[in-house]
Amino acid sequence: MMEPLYVAGQTPLHRLPAWLKLAALIAAGAGLFMLRDPRWLALAFAVAAGLVWSTGVAAAAVWRQLQGLIWVLLAVALFTGGFQGWVEALAVVLRVGAMVGLALAVTLSTRTSDLIGVCERALIPFERIGLVDASKVALALALALRFIPEIWRNFQEIREAQAARGLGAHPIALIVPLIVLTLKRAQEVAEAIDARSP
Repeated sequence: MMEPLYVAGQTPLHRLPAWLKLAALIAAGAGLFMLRDPRWLALAFAVAAGLVWSTGVAAAAVWRQLQGLIWVLLAVALFTGGFQGWVEALAVVLRVGAMVGLALAVTLSTRTSDLIGVCERALIPFERIGLVDASKVALALALALRFIPEIWRNFQEIREAQAARGLGAHPIALIVPLIVLTLKRAQEVAEAIDARSP
């Protein structure tokens, strides 16, 4: 089971305001996609790893958060390496790894309620001109974050069930039931948001 993302602490990263961390994360994400040199991306990855380490979270807990991502990065690396070369594959892996590390550092050091509050306040100007409903978007974000651990738990249960049937870790046997369960949950989230509408 995936653990709750936020971990209480008194580190400098914990004490920074949520809006500043989110703004820095957005800026860093834009900057990472502009970088092409693997050496600079490796430096960014090291910085992200350092920030995660600075939260004081145990390495085992971080590994439990990220172990599923390893297979995704491996698949992306093989695909990119086959079509665009291994230098580009390394750049892609480092870029994604750095971005995930930065996002993890933010979520480990910031309460979910604070992140949602920042997003809702940021959307208020768009609500005033009728583009979005800030409270509904914030509710959708809250529900999505709430169900991330459940999706991971579903994946683990499906994998165990398929292994018990002798299917091993066949990708289709894992992915199809997970997609069905996730879409069902997404429908429930949409209904919950509609039920809150005035």
